[in-house]
Amino acid sequence: MTAVTKAVCGHPEISQALLGGGVSGLADARIENVERMRQAGIRAPIALLRPPTPSQASRVVEHCTTSYNTELDTIDTLARAAQRMGRVHDVILMVELGDMREGILPVDLLRAARAVVKMPGVALTGIGANFACLGGIAPTAEKMTELAALAAEVERVCGQELRTVSGGNSTSLPWAFSHAQATPINNLRLGEAILLGINPLSGCQIDGMFTDAFSLVVDVIESKIKPGDLTGSKKPTGMPINAVFSGHRRAWQAILAIGNQDTDLGGLTFPEGLSSLGGTSDQLVVETSGLDLPIGSEVVLKPDYNALMRAMNAPGVAKVLHNRRPWASDARVGRRRPDLVLV
Repeated sequence: MTAVTKAVCGHPEISQALLGGGVSGLADARIENVERMRQAGIRAPIALLRPPTPSQASRVVEHCTTSYNTELDTIDTLARAAQRMGRVHDVILMVELGDMREGILPVDLLRAARAVVKMPGVALTGIGANFACLGGIAPTAEKMTELAALAAEVERVCGQELRTVSGGNSTSLPWAFSHAQATPINNLRLGEAILLGINPLSGCQIDGMFTDAFSLVVDVIESKIKPGDLTGSKKPTGMPINAVFSGHRRAWQAILAIGNQDTDLGGLTFPEGLSSLGGTSDQLVVETSGLDLPIGSEVVLKPDYNALMRAMNAPGVAKVLHNRRPWASDARVGRRRPDLVLV
């Protein structure tokens, strides 16, 4: 398992907790997050998931053990940067198996693999595929068989064994749980499954996992009875209506101090008795069903993956870790450490 840290923006202590849990390495989509982890002293293998831009080549080679790539020109730039630094940078080629995000077409994979093998400064160490992100293509047994066959072809043509055959993200866990037989696919890139404990395809809790590791705690800034209908002219030109109102009745409602610039409001789960009426850039309006929500009280919301990622990236949202314990900056993969309970 490679733990994906992009949803927590490379938060060093959370990343260290993932390593303490026994993952084989970390991965992130942004070089800035990788640099944040390195500056905090994390020395474990870190891969860059999103293909880098050519301008990032030197930073990627300096801080990332591996990068996932699809363009030979970019890999050539990485190779030249690695040569200047006296290093060899590991490359994993992403292959397009239907999700229509990043990936080399299968018909072009062998040509690309041969080219990478010939480049000094880089080493072809694996191939990978992505599923259920853009096109919604599920990681079926047939797709995994196709990926395994492509890996075997690359090994045959290039005359070397691939260290990594990466079979996708958290959506691939059901396949992994149901295929105990030997397979050349030996890696998954897991973020949502570890952090939130759910299967992204079904939205259901994964057996043995917790779904409350992260909570979004929000202050109440207004609490009043208001009419349930709008008065005046609706939807002036250029002014979208963001709220859904419940008809011509009076209702208790509260305003929470959070908005679209802080998180994905549509990705929040509310406690019993609260329901969303709508939100704006910096306020979220909820109906309280008569609950007592005095000004300054706190409401605990549960974020989904997108809401978590945006909240972790928002400078106005404080990140509070519970049961935090000091960790050694030189800790490496496989060393057990106390778990963190994260809020």
